Amino acid sequence: MDLFIGIEIGGTKVQVAVGNKHGDLLSCFRDRVDKELGVQGILNWLTRHVPKIMRKFVNHTDEIIAIGCGFGGPIENYSGRVLKSNQISGWDDFSLKDWLEDAFQRPARVENDSNAAAWGEYLKGTGRGTQNFFYTNIGSGIGGGFVFNRELYDSQGFGAGEFGHMLIPNLLTNQECSIVEIEEICSGWSIESRLRKPGYIPETSDLFIHMGNNLPEISTKDLAYSAKTGDTFALEEIDLVARSIAIGLANVLCLTNVERIAIGGGVSKMGDLLIEPIRQHTAEFVFASSQDRYEIHQSKLGDDIVLVGAILLANQAFTRN
Repeated sequence: MDLFIGIEIGGTKVQVAVGNKHGDLLSCFRDRVDKELGVQGILNWLTRHVPKIMRKFVNHTDEIIAIGCGFGGPIENYSGRVLKSNQISGWDDFSLKDWLEDAFQRPARVENDSNAAAWGEYLKGTGRGTQNFFYTNIGSGIGGGFVFNRELYDSQGFGAGEFGHMLIPNLLTNQECSIVEIEEICSGWSIESRLRKPGYIPETSDLFIHMGNNLPEISTKDLAYSAKTGDTFALEEIDLVARSIAIGLANVLCLTNVERIAIGGGVSKMGDLLIEPIRQHTAEFVFASSQDRYEIHQSKLGDDIVLVGAILLANQAFTRN
């Protein structure tokens, strides 16, 4: 059986998996790498762990024929060269495709992680059955990927669908003409940074009381927990994120009129606490041409989404007749 290695390289999160041509994962190993080690820490991790998982599956009936990699940053598509990483030093202008092929002696396809995720979700998740589809991940950062006419869209070959860098009104301020990137309001890192700021959470809030002396460690999970108990501040904070995302999605729909939108990433694990207000606000903002002609869902593939997409893209590029 032809098998493929899937790799996800995020800010500190690294995953490697083996899967078949259908994107079914047979084995997966995930870890976190010290951010201070930079690119070399991630490369060292891959050098240690990828050969182990390859040896486990190479035998007289199975063969690993290619590698698919989803990278957390902009990629030059045809060469597999990293253009930049906003999270980890040392990646700028790095020939990741060449490195993977030299290190593991298999052909490799490298994609932006959100593009890989979009392709995985399109083929095996909520995108199935659609012709035009948009995926966004709300995690430590925010990305996005489009499928148009059943093909992954990458425009000039340097990335597209960078949803997190769209400009929207800054709903945190009352200043006129104040604009920010969606990521500055809605990413997991941005949300947690606000919540940890002294004085941001009212002392009367159940969230403040629940955290006690652990306020510097507060997470989006804690925010969701307090929202489920009915805490007014927590619900308002989630609504702020939902409205900001919805403004962006309304613009996406205005420009593309996609049939279906999927939302993944760690922050989306809040489920309907976040997804339902996103739906409501998007319906409020959306242009008439898309009204009642789109759906918004939580991603189905969860933490495996980039790995699944990367393997499917590797199969598309290197499958044998």
